Amino acid sequence: MRHRVKKHLHFKWKDQAHRKSAVRSLVGAFFENGSIITTNKRAFAIVGTIDKLIEVAKGPTTEYNKIRYIAPEVFTEAASRAVMAIAPKYMDRHGGYTRITPLKYRVGDGALLVKLELV
Repeated sequence: MRHRVKKHLHFKWKDQAHRKSAVRSLVGAFFENGSIITTNKRAFAIVGTIDKLIEVAKGPTTEYNKIRYIAPEVFTEAASRAVMAIAPKYMDRHGGYTRITPLKYRVGDGALLVKLELV
């Protein structure tokens, strides 16, 4: 049996490498732009990664170690710098850094589009 598998976070018909690449791309775009419009399923798939990166950037370790941990999770250097710049605003907050707001249903396939933004 496959207990405790987050099946709702898997993109349908994608292998693990494609899912990881899609998550990294979405997280990078999120930090570079501040918010993104995507499907509900993809938004829930990246919220955990976003929260984890902000927690790391807030942590007590050195800047070098923070960058070493953040860099494999995003594709671009601009996104890494954005994570480091955003983190000081949330020093007094313990989790819940993102907000998911439903917008509309997509015309082509009926997928729920949401706006993912920082609180």
